Amino acid sequence: MHRGKGMKFVGDSRVPKNSGFVPPKDYSEYPGKTEAFLPNFLLKEWMVGAVFLVGFLVLTMAEPSPLEAEADPTKSGYIPLPDWYFLFLYQLLKYPYAAGHYKVIGAIIIPGLALVGLLLAPWLDRGPERRPLKRPVATGLMLLAIVSVFYLTWESTVSHDWKQAAEQGKIVKKVSIDKNSKGYKIYSSQSCVNCHGQNLEGQVGPSFIGKNIPASLVEQVAVKGIPPKMPANAFKGSKKDLKTLAEFIAKSSKK
Repeated sequence: MHRGKGMKFVGDSRVPKNSGFVPPKDYSEYPGKTEAFLPNFLLKEWMVGAVFLVGFLVLTMAEPSPLEAEADPTKSGYIPLPDWYFLFLYQLLKYPYAAGHYKVIGAIIIPGLALVGLLLAPWLDRGPERRPLKRPVATGLMLLAIVSVFYLTWESTVSHDWKQAAEQGKIVKKVSIDKNSKGYKIYSSQSCVNCHGQNLEGQVGPSFIGKNIPASLVEQVAVKGIPPKMPANAFKGSKKDLKTLAEFIAKSSKK
């Protein structure tokens, strides 16, 4: 363009030199392509949100909450499991170089480096390319992070003892135990109480409550055990005391 023709270049656009503010067109100039924000658009958004809210409430009422038994810090055999979005960090703490004396590495250093790398990503890769193959550093780091998170999460789920987790989290009803009976005194003097709890509710070993265990089975297990979790000859005492103990556990297991 020659000078004096009333036009000037601004980037790639040609804008009149002395033009003032040009207000945008009203939505009514585009019939069928747009609508008023209030109340038309906002009302539709509220309706969609209400549908999702009702669906969410129906799901919460149809599926009971996965509640477990009350937390007991004295249960040394309890196997914890965090929520799914923390499983990869949970699995990381199981490896020798990130656990024990090196737990600071797995709990702080490795996650901290990943977080710092994410924050510095805009400065580490400042190239204009948008295609992944043209950005090998950024693409490689992204793929490494995704593969690591998926693998650690998968490894955490397959190595978890789900059967024991279901047993340890089972809600056991509280029942009254006659602690003055001879059977309970024998029970509390044996190693049974360390695994099955003061009230037969279960700790490292399973609960007896509600299992309806026959006395003959109690006597058999007390002598022969259940390898490898329960050793043989765990009971130390006379046959009379063993029979009294078995009858006590059998009676309590019916509650």
